[in-house]
Amino acid sequence: MNKNLQNPHKGMTAMARAGNEVENATAKRAGSRSGSRSPIRKPTRTQRAWLRRGLDQAGGKLPLFDAEGRKVPEKTIRACLAAGWAEPWFSNPIKPDWLVCRLTEAGRRAVAEPDG
Repeated sequence: MNKNLQNPHKGMTAMARAGNEVENATAKRAGSRSGSRSPIRKPTRTQRAWLRRGLDQAGGKLPLFDAEGRKVPEKTIRACLAAGWAEPWFSNPIKPDWLVCRLTEAGRRAVAEPDG
C-alpha cells in the first residue's frame, strides 16, 4: 500500500494546509456564535502594519518580508488568515513553504478603521 495514502497530510503544500486552517477557523468561529453577535476583533499593531502594506500592491499582495528585509513571522500571517483579513493567493513552486497571501475586503476594512 502506498504510504502517502495512509497519511492524508503528507505531501500537502503549505498553501493547502493554510487554506484548510482558514476554513477550520472560520467554521469554528461560525459555530461558536450564538444568537448575539460577538465583538469584531481588531488587528494588532504588527498585523495592521503587515496588512497595510497590501493596500498599495496589485491585487492586494501582502509582502513576504518586512521593510527591513526580515521574513514576516508565520504567526502573524496565520493569525491574519484565521481572522479573514488575508487569504492564500497562490503557491510558490520554488518555495512551497512560503505563504503568498493577499488582502481581503475584511482586511481592507480592518486597516481602514482608526488605530486603538
